[in-house]
Amino acid sequence: MIRLALLRHGHTAWNRAGRIQGRSDIALDDTARAELAAQALPKDWQEADLWSSPLQRAEETARLVTGRAPRTSPALIEMNWGDWEGQHGTRLRADPGSGFRDIEYWGWDYRPPGGETPAEVWDRLSPWIACLERDSVAVCHIGIMRMILARAHSWNFDGPAPFQVKRNRLFVVEVDGAVLTPWHEPVRLEKRTS
Repeated sequence: MIRLALLRHGHTAWNRAGRIQGRSDIALDDTARAELAAQALPKDWQEADLWSSPLQRAEETARLVTGRAPRTSPALIEMNWGDWEGQHGTRLRADPGSGFRDIEYWGWDYRPPGGETPAEVWDRLSPWIACLERDSVAVCHIGIMRMILARAHSWNFDGPAPFQVKRNRLFVVEVDGAVLTPWHEPVRLEKRTS
C-alpha cells in the first residue's frame, strides 16, 4: 500500500478574483508566497516522493513548502476549462445560457465548452497513480484533487461532495492497486521552524 497526499497550490490573483484558471499558467501572489514559506510538511511526509503539476503555481508551492524541487507530471495539470478559462464563475453561474453547473450536478461526463470531462481527467490520472512506487506528495489543483478524492469516496458528482478541499492541508488517499481509500481527516501543514 502507498500513501498519496494531495496538497492544493497557494492562492493566485485569479483565485482571489474568482476567475477560472484551468490550464492558464498563473503565478502565486506575494501573500501566498509568504504564507507558504512559513509552512512545512509534517515530519512523517518529509521523505516522501515529491510531485507537482508543471504549472508554476503548483511547482512553486512545492518548492516553498518543502525546500526542494518536485518532479512534475502532465497528468497533474489542472482540468481544461476550455472557453471558460479566465472567466468569473459567478458570472457564468448567473447566465442560464452558459451551461455552467455546480460540481454537485456534473456527473463524470460534464464538459465545459472546449474543455475536458472529469472522466477524461481521470483517464490521465489513473496511469500516473499506478506508477507510484512509494509514499508521495502531489502538489496540484482543486480539480485534480476532486477527481482523485471522488474515486476514493465513490462519489459520482451527484449531490454534495463528501469532502471539502481546503488549502494548507494534505488530503491522503491509500493506494492499493486500483483501490483508493481516503483518510477521513486531512493532515495540516506545520509551521516551519527556523
